[in-house]
Amino acid sequence: MSPTTVGAIWAQAHDGVIGDGTTIPWHIPEDMAHFREITRGHPVVMGRRTWDSLPERFRPLPGRRNIVVTRDRSWHADGADTAGSVEDALALVDGEVWIIGGGEIYRAALPFTTRLEVTEIDLSVEGQTRAPHIPDGWAATLGEWRVSEKSGHRFRWNQYGKAYRTT
Repeated sequence: MSPTTVGAIWAQAHDGVIGDGTTIPWHIPEDMAHFREITRGHPVVMGRRTWDSLPERFRPLPGRRNIVVTRDRSWHADGADTAGSVEDALALVDGEVWIIGGGEIYRAALPFTTRLEVTEIDLSVEGQTRAPHIPDGWAATLGEWRVSEKSGHRFRWNQYGKAYRTT
């Protein structure tokens, strides 16, 4: 098997901060709703620390196949499939799949990624985990950013990838 679309979705504050090591350092219900809308019905790939950071009542994420990338071959959790690498995780799925974190997983998945959904939050926070750097060559091959401003909120959604290529 192999996915037809590999998307990566994250929210980032200034300086590309996506987390503080154990959790997301903000709570924006509209962005969480956007995340659910985009990923529902599709497999999601995450690292073990991202899985652990999810509140227990949301594990596994409902309406999605949850695939956890871990080096620990003995690790298992109810509702989660495991893979030893991002490449192994992608081999488990067909169709559209979403990479949902954390930082190491995003970086490992970037060579396979065909679509990005990035929420930029107008916020400065401390955090150890940062969004991956998007190489210039990657950007040149996939098209242009389309920005969806959300009026009344201090964030915007950016969609970047083949599904949103401008002509």
